[in-house]
Amino acid sequence: MADQNPTGSAERVTSPSDEDRKVEWAVLSFLLDRHPESPSIIEVSRALNEGAAEFEREDAVERAVRELLGAGLLCCERSRVLPTRAALYFWQLDG
Repeated sequence: MADQNPTGSAERVTSPSDEDRKVEWAVLSFLLDRHPESPSIIEVSRALNEGAAEFEREDAVERAVRELLGAGLLCCERSRVLPTRAALYFWQLDG
């Protein structure tokens, strides 16, 4: 059938946008947990990637920061990133 996995594998394949959302959530959670600290993007990447310097992983963090900035959930001050008041308010509601 057209809706069955042709490989017969039961594992779920994630799309690039699913992976991007996971990284965005990881970045936002990291920054909210550490507020009022304001680490640099590089520091966030190193912390989330456990010090590994791989282009794909660093790029994923940078993309996540860019998306979160555009969504109004992060702000950037002199290469430092921190959550906005809206993000902090949401975090308090959720926690």
